[in-house]
Amino acid sequence: MLNFSYYNPARIVFGAGTIQEVGTLASAYGKKVLLHYGGGSIKKNGVYDQVMQSLKEAGLEVVELPGVVPNPRLSLVKEGIELCKREKVDFILAVGGGSAIDSAKAIAFGAKLRDDEDIWNDYYTSSSYTIKEAIPLGVVLTIPAAGSESSTGSVITDWDKNLKRAVNSETIIPRFAIMDPETNYSLPPYQTGCGISDILAHLFERYFTTAKHNDLSDRLLESAMRNIIAYGPLALKYPNDYRYRAEIMWTGTIAHNNLLDQGREGDWASHDIEHEISGIYDLAHGAGLSIVFPAWMKYVYKKHIDRFVQFSTRVWDVDLTFDDKNRMVEVAIEKLENFYKSIGMPIRLSDAKIGDENIRVMAESALLGKATLGSFEPFTVDDVDAILRLAL
Repeated sequence: MLNFSYYNPARIVFGAGTIQEVGTLASAYGKKVLLHYGGGSIKKNGVYDQVMQSLKEAGLEVVELPGVVPNPRLSLVKEGIELCKREKVDFILAVGGGSAIDSAKAIAFGAKLRDDEDIWNDYYTSSSYTIKEAIPLGVVLTIPAAGSESSTGSVITDWDKNLKRAVNSETIIPRFAIMDPETNYSLPPYQTGCGISDILAHLFERYFTTAKHNDLSDRLLESAMRNIIAYGPLALKYPNDYRYRAEIMWTGTIAHNNLLDQGREGDWASHDIEHEISGIYDLAHGAGLSIVFPAWMKYVYKKHIDRFVQFSTRVWDVDLTFDDKNRMVEVAIEKLENFYKSIGMPIRLSDAKIGDENIRVMAESALLGKATLGSFEPFTVDDVDAILRLAL
């Protein structure tokens, strides 16, 4: 087990009817709030009205910035930064899923940068940065997936350059996250499936590590994986069942609030590879991850056979009596692919109508400014190229 220091200040307010608390929580940080969200879904399902009512009852002035899309855009972030400066915003409230939250995080620290700093060049595409301050932000989570409601990360896309990049800092962890599973009832099946895939991927990235003697976090990660595998299909079959939605929502937070990272080093190569796919093709992140992970596993498992056998037996219940370890892992990967298909996710690039025309471009871009990619099995450009071709 590696040494670690764990810090996460995000207050989680979980359960039915909790949206009414947002005004009281936000009022602790000032009088003017930037409300940041996507399109019309929160207006159709009533969340927008509930949030606005609570904010107004708390005496808060609201400035709105809608328009967040999946793979949130740098252009809207820059618009939000200027809006916060002009309106002298005290607090940012993201309502939605990971895209709205990641965009809000970027706006929050971007509004505090010096005039001679550029949020994209000096932070998202830089290998060395320190985010010193940010406007406080909170979340009303309506899409369980990214775990951004209590994470250190923010992922933004420069659509003009087809680049998708991330920053990480404790400075941009939200102050609170309101999580009402009832807001998930109206999610389309595809969006639910993408969220389930994203949550599972966050667990995979942490599970596959070279750090030794992490029995507790191994078991916690395996339990969380099994929870998603059990309840994901049920949430799709019974979309208005509070229990199933609650299990998915809470697992999504635990999967990415960095608690399960402690004492180990995550990999994250698959996320970086997927960022190249969605950066070019604008594919939903969860759908890209369901394509990348089976290919990644097929490429690396023979070099780490014992870790993958443990994964096969503990997560997928592959029979230990198998004499062939390789076959045990192959069965587990087949089960994973079948799970993805059961929740409506693609498992090949061809399923998403993506060919091989940009594979080398994506492989080279993934390694831009890096010697290797990932920590579990460090990759070169040729390795990433091979994984993407396995995913065709």
